[in-house]
Amino acid sequence: MAHMRGEDTQMMEPLVISSGSKHHAELADLAIDLAAKAAGFSRSLPVGIRASLADTVRTMNCYYSNLIEDHATHPIDIERALAGDYSADREKRNLQEEAKAHVEVQRWIDGQGVNGVEVTASSLCEIHRRFFQLLPDEMRWVEDRVTGERHRVEPGRLRCRDVVVGRHIPVGWESVPRFLDRFEKVYGRLSKSETIINAAAAHHRLLWIHPFLDGNGRVARLMSHAMLLRHLDTGGVWSVARGLARNADAYKAHLASCELPRRNDLDGRGSLSEETLAEFAKFFLKICIDQVDFMENLMEPDRLRARLLMWAEEEARIGGLYKKAGQVLEAVLYRGELPRGELPGLLNVTDRQARRITHQLVLKGVLAPALSKEPLRLAFPATLASRFMPGLFPDKF
Repeated sequence: MAHMRGEDTQMMEPLVISSGSKHHAELADLAIDLAAKAAGFSRSLPVGIRASLADTVRTMNCYYSNLIEDHATHPIDIERALAGDYSADREKRNLQEEAKAHVEVQRWIDGQGVNGVEVTASSLCEIHRRFFQLLPDEMRWVEDRVTGERHRVEPGRLRCRDVVVGRHIPVGWESVPRFLDRFEKVYGRLSKSETIINAAAAHHRLLWIHPFLDGNGRVARLMSHAMLLRHLDTGGVWSVARGLARNADAYKAHLASCELPRRNDLDGRGSLSEETLAEFAKFFLKICIDQVDFMENLMEPDRLRARLLMWAEEEARIGGLYKKAGQVLEAVLYRGELPRGELPGLLNVTDRQARRITHQLVLKGVLAPALSKEPLRLAFPATLASRFMPGLFPDKF
């Protein structure tokens, strides 16, 4: 049936920006700039800080990805969900469970869950499966906008019916496996630099195929996260989702433009417009660079130190912390991790006093982990995001 409808994989060409495109040189420069900035920022962070920041970025990535889906879940509510603390309100609880599912899938990706094969159909299905199997049943259903029928979304299963997405009519469901096979063969064979240049192209073309009944946008953003994580060695310490959400109208406009047919003989050699795909690629890479710059500025040691110490001093004045708590935060900031046994000597206090100081900071959520034998490292709780990391989340929700 798919072949009878003329659904050849050429329908979604071009899949990459050709080397002969007038845009390729600029995209290559942006990719080089991004790679240098991303590597420099990741290397600048002590190991312990990098791990803590990656934890925070998962919550951030989830929050902004939810915003793109018009699901606003407060970062504090996301953290509560991760701790098993859910709202009594069913709708709010469902959103918390959705957010927790996203964070868990990204944690799996950050732990090399896709093993460098993020563009394969099996990996995309696994991302979808892991996300949807964690959702409450109420969020596993979609409604056909034409017939009004409700259909259950099966975790990890490619769609088995035709769909309409806004003005876009994706390929018939019978064609999806062939289009994903072509998708995998093209993007799986690119060099590191070409993968970075064409990350946006892969992002759009997956949405164009629309392989799942629901959850395609989220899977595409998680795939993009995995691609950047591997090819830029990001360490998971910044997120393109924040930039896309903050420029949501432009993001959605670019996605729509990439569906346009080829305009003329100067617009590539595929069925779709290479010009609009290249413009989206520029937008995407510039968003990535902006987000690396933002996070690097946010984590600048002297500024972060000043914010941490100011908070600790304020807490000490009202009796919420011991006066020497700031010294602990300062030491952990610069060293990344601090063995607990060094605290008494560092603070010139007894073991018991050191434990009390540490315990307060753990209860406030600014030190982790709670286990007594592991080295201490900084944590960045959502409740203090506006103090420690201003601009990470909007001040108002």
